[in-house]
Amino acid sequence: MADPTPVIDDLRAESEELDLLVAESSPAQWALPTPAPGWSVAHQIAHLAWTDRSALLAVTDADAFRALVEKALTAPDSFVDEGAADGARLAPAELLRTWREGREALDRALRAAPPGARFPWYGPPMSAASMATARLMETWAHGLDIADALSVVRAPTDRLKHVARLGVRTRDFAYTVHGSTPPAEEFRVELTSPTGESWTYGPEGAAQRVTGPALDFCLLVTQRAHRADLALTAVGPDADHWLDIAQAFAGSPGTGRPPKEPGR
Repeated sequence: MADPTPVIDDLRAESEELDLLVAESSPAQWALPTPAPGWSVAHQIAHLAWTDRSALLAVTDADAFRALVEKALTAPDSFVDEGAADGARLAPAELLRTWREGREALDRALRAAPPGARFPWYGPPMSAASMATARLMETWAHGLDIADALSVVRAPTDRLKHVARLGVRTRDFAYTVHGSTPPAEEFRVELTSPTGESWTYGPEGAAQRVTGPALDFCLLVTQRAHRADLALTAVGPDADHWLDIAQAFAGSPGTGRPPKEPGR
């Protein structure tokens, strides 16, 4: 049974780094548009706060979380945007306080979770480690959108190992949400971490392979960059197709980001 503490610690570090980025932002900066259509910096933080609250309910009050899911099912195409819009209407200081309080409460709940416990979610049930991994993935991905809006370049860290692993583990899910049958055989994924380490997944002799920088793979599976703009190589038709549909997040297939224009 995996100890969830390391990923919970990394989630805290990722959140604190993003907090530093927005804490001193002006009201005008909170209102800046991000690459997500219709979402400002405030919408991005509001979404993280909303999802943290959802995760807290899943960990601490399964019945309340199921009621939240039932409400979401009445508006499956809009409930995420509506949750972000509600939070974005708050004053920046209040929104920041709400996000901090929610993620701190979730941190405590995940650390106190009984070993082996699994919690309901919008997809399959999650362990404490899986829940923390999903929250880290979203915090990093939405943090990229915020950094883009603020014209800040965030240096990648080896916390991306959690995002990369989630991207590999959600391979079959990506096929399923696209109405396809996942390949029977495992793929080999070989990634180079931001500090130069080699992160490998799957059998060494697999015929279907993906190689490249871990940052690029994480950008792909969170749909923060178009495949054409990334230095990822696929060997085999199934691996090649996977790179076109990969997603590490729950829910319906995303539209992703368009390729950059030449010269930009």
